[in-house]
Amino acid sequence: MRMAATTTMIHNSRAGRRQAMRRIRPRRSPAIPLLLLAWAGAAGVVWLWWGNTPYVQPTTAGRLTAAGRITGLLGGYAIALVVLQMARVPALERRVGSDRVARWHAMSGRYAVSLVVAHVALILWGYSEQSGQPVVQQSVAVVMDYPRMIEATAGTVLLLVVGFVSAGVLRRRLRYETWYYVHLLTYAAVYLTFWHQLATGAEFAGSAAARAVWYALYGSVTALVLWYRVLVPVRLNMRHRMRVAETVEEAPGVVSVLITGRRLHRLGAEPGQFFRWRFLAEGMRWSANPYSLSAPPRPDLLRITVKAVGGHSSALATLAPGTRVWAEGPYGAMTASRRRGGKVLLLAGGAGITPLRALFETLPAAPGDLTLLYRARSRQDLALWAELEEIAAERGARLVYAVNGPDGARPEITAQGLRRMLPDIDRHDVYLCGPPGLAEESYSALREAGVPERRIHHESFEM
Repeated sequence: MRMAATTTMIHNSRAGRRQAMRRIRPRRSPAIPLLLLAWAGAAGVVWLWWGNTPYVQPTTAGRLTAAGRITGLLGGYAIALVVLQMARVPALERRVGSDRVARWHAMSGRYAVSLVVAHVALILWGYSEQSGQPVVQQSVAVVMDYPRMIEATAGTVLLLVVGFVSAGVLRRRLRYETWYYVHLLTYAAVYLTFWHQLATGAEFAGSAAARAVWYALYGSVTALVLWYRVLVPVRLNMRHRMRVAETVEEAPGVVSVLITGRRLHRLGAEPGQFFRWRFLAEGMRWSANPYSLSAPPRPDLLRITVKAVGGHSSALATLAPGTRVWAEGPYGAMTASRRRGGKVLLLAGGAGITPLRALFETLPAAPGDLTLLYRARSRQDLALWAELEEIAAERGARLVYAVNGPDGARPEITAQGLRRMLPDIDRHDVYLCGPPGLAEESYSALREAGVPERRIHHESFEM
């Protein structure tokens, strides 16, 4: 690893800038149509249940069993949505935003687990009422005698395990790699429970059309997962053959990794986006972490800049030139296409400078219409500062930093301070990237300063 004595060689790449500008196209987010489509699918599931339920027996057993059937159908549909949101489909990741898709995935997962638990409890209770046997005895009979129930039981247990380790308190205590590999058990759970749905579901037993729809739903989701999670990454990495060129220390605890490869401009990456990187070095090959591009992509070179906050990020400084790199992406929606007007404020905190540094160089803006506010603990922690100064001078942009005082006092980002810096801040688009605490503080200050919510663009990579 070498020290960054001068601006790193990736700066001022005309090819990289041309490529970035070529990809700037305003896009409308498909979030609302996709949500409507998801709810329409849920309505279709309810209609399927209704069409196969001429009447509900007016008994406790009848009502419980009917409720168990509808929650089972909705649970099966929610599980399909959960897997779809794990597929990393570009239309979702790039346009809706990876953080929003992650929130959808978490919400769908909670619905799926809740519906499956309700389905199991209601069905077993209803069968117990109908047979007159105790619930435990009835449960054993159902598992042992009904078709595909042993596999379904195993799949349900796996689904509950995944839901348990994904709960907020426990998730924050687990290493990312542990959580990630446990999360993959979702696929096994889906496979084991799918066949039970067709084997015992009253809606599918007598309807070839219903079975065909369910096969199409799960088959489409499976195809998307195989394509985007397996085949596309294999094709990408075989085609571009990326390797580490060198590492550069940019600031204390902050390192840039320069990555070479073939025809990297054909990756389709835009400034502001990120990849999931796997470095095939000892102790790192089983971990894939998201890091943003910190400069516009060049045909022969990419750069990421990472702050050491954990084992994986700290180990990047030890990477040897020539180390093979496996990447998935690009992902993320915090690109130039999100802007709605001419004036832009980039607000970065700590390691959040990385995607904003790439945008600072490439966002179309007239002189005086582009401002970057960089929050850090000290001047020594202002990574990539020399590059930012050169870009600001070249583009006629404004560059401002906010660091702690000599006594450690932390400068707050307030609505009044933002208005003093930019009196017309309510007419700016704001790109915000930084630690969660800074992001929340800055978002509140921006809203108080009059910036409309639709003009604040923020994306979190915390999973």
